[in-house]
Amino acid sequence: MATKPATASGPYRVPKRQNGWRAFTLAVAMHAVLFFFLWGGIRWQNTEPVAVEAEVWDMTTQAAAPPPEPAPEPEPQPEPTPTPPPVEAPPPPEKIAPPQPDPEIALQKKKKEKEEKERKLAEEKRLQKLEDEKEKKKLAEEKKKQEELRLAEEKKEADKKKKLDEEKAKKLAEKKEADKLAKNREAEMRRITGAVGNGSTGSTGTAAKSTGSRVDGGYLAALRAKVQSNVAYGGAKQDIEAVFRVSQMPTGEIISVRKIKSSGNPSYDAAVENAINKSSPLPKKKDGTVERDLDLVFNMKDLP
Repeated sequence: MATKPATASGPYRVPKRQNGWRAFTLAVAMHAVLFFFLWGGIRWQNTEPVAVEAEVWDMTTQAAAPPPEPAPEPEPQPEPTPTPPPVEAPPPPEKIAPPQPDPEIALQKKKKEKEEKERKLAEEKRLQKLEDEKEKKKLAEEKKKQEELRLAEEKKEADKKKKLDEEKAKKLAEKKEADKLAKNREAEMRRITGAVGNGSTGSTGTAAKSTGSRVDGGYLAALRAKVQSNVAYGGAKQDIEAVFRVSQMPTGEIISVRKIKSSGNPSYDAAVENAINKSSPLPKKKDGTVERDLDLVFNMKDLP
């Protein structure tokens, strides 16, 4: 079978067979003849012959020999299977050129990529701006907090300094007042020491003076007796004296005790001051009144 070569107009093609129908007819006829012979042979073997029996008596013949068996008819050989025609290989697929990209699509893609890049850049700038503003706000708050702490510390220091100055001024004023009072008392004591010492108790070493012009002798004796009973001093007695200024309420409750003159013996001074504080409330006058301020002189020789 001849093949048609490929041309420039297209791939090669397999030409149609010219004698296809004739070959097909011959094949059908051969199969029909073969079927007929097979059918006839099978039918002939299955048909039994009609036998006619006749008895012939021959005295000389003992017995007739059996007829020989017919030879088996050879089986027909099967017709060989016709060889199928060779299958021709399919033609190779036609090479298809890849489609060329559309220039418009490429431009649109490039434009989208550029827009996406610009969008990402703008988003990064926006986030960076927010971060910078957040950091700036944080720094401003920290600076404000530090300023508030500094102002609070300065105010605290100023208040502390003001308080110290006020306390210092108060102490200085109190000292000046105490010195002034002490000088006045010393002058007054020198003027009336003799008169106070001649009280009804007959004591020569202990004196008391009030801010008034007259002091009841019995009242002074009661004051001295109560204070001296509370003095706890175990040292040797000496001819020394200490002067204390005592302020009291109308009820006799002691408001303050201040040492005006030291005896020179700190232990004795402390013992007398403690005794005065323990004696609160102090005794009253016969009329139930008290001297608000008293300068009391305590001589060590007068201790019991």
